[in-house]
Amino acid sequence: MRNLRAVLFDYLGLFLALAGLIVFFGLSTDHFFTTTTFLTIANQIPDATVLAVGMTLVLILGGIDLSVGSVLALSSAALGVCLIQWKLPLAAAVPACLGVGLLCGLLNGLVTVMWRLPSFIVTLGMLEVARGATYLITQSQTQYLAGQVDVLADTQSLGLSPVVIMALLVVVAAQFILSRSVFGRYIIAIGTNEEAVRLSGVNPKPVKVAVFALCGLLSALSGLMVAARMGSADPNVGIGNELQAIAAAVIGGTSLMGGRGSVINSFIGVLIIAVLGAGLAQIGAQDPTKRVVTGCVIVGAVVLDYYRRRLRNEES
Repeated sequence: MRNLRAVLFDYLGLFLALAGLIVFFGLSTDHFFTTTTFLTIANQIPDATVLAVGMTLVLILGGIDLSVGSVLALSSAALGVCLIQWKLPLAAAVPACLGVGLLCGLLNGLVTVMWRLPSFIVTLGMLEVARGATYLITQSQTQYLAGQVDVLADTQSLGLSPVVIMALLVVVAAQFILSRSVFGRYIIAIGTNEEAVRLSGVNPKPVKVAVFALCGLLSALSGLMVAARMGSADPNVGIGNELQAIAAAVIGGTSLMGGRGSVINSFIGVLIIAVLGAGLAQIGAQDPTKRVVTGCVIVGAVVLDYYRRRLRNEES
């Protein structure tokens, strides 16, 4: 069983950090600690949450996916092209959007596994390919969706949009798969020691391909959420989102070396970044200042992860 101190590091530490930020910004500004602020944050994080879920699974596997932001943009662009240029119904455009992301993720996984290439290089290439394809199919122009996906961003029900519920369901499902299924155990085992998994008689290749494909699918779902929130498919959307997804996972305690991580913790990481950004904006911090502070938080999370691993090694 995991030691009580390790549990406190993994869960209570994150909740205390999040609560501390909320209290700090609540005391620093007159408008932060309001229902409007919290509803705004909640409605803005579904796409970041889903993206972080996919990134967490890939990182636990021992890989990385730098293409998620570009795949998000390409999938969103595919949605816009289907709806606006090809006049397809929403029931056909959504599967096309998700299919594009799934295909990109599948290609990432197959190339990585078949040629035994570092996922860093493969997904970096996909980052450029997907972004270039996005500009080509949209002719570098924003596709305005004319309210065709507004139903997903409707906030009339308790002030929350349907995509918020979708994102929470993705978090719960992914955490269940990771912690309660054979597939999830394989992901963790491969990230810990792939050779040991192979020697035990389990072929890691299909698992690795499936995880990258799932990450691509979740990137496409994130693109659908962004398009619904913005009411358009912007070819420039998603730039830098891969770094935010990695940051959320790292803040949540996911190891960049693989073998350890939690989807729920990554979700808390998304909340910490969102609260930090909203709070800094309300106290008047400029964008460069927000980037500096966020970067320091990420470095601090990595340092904390170092001491967490050290504590576990001393107790094992």
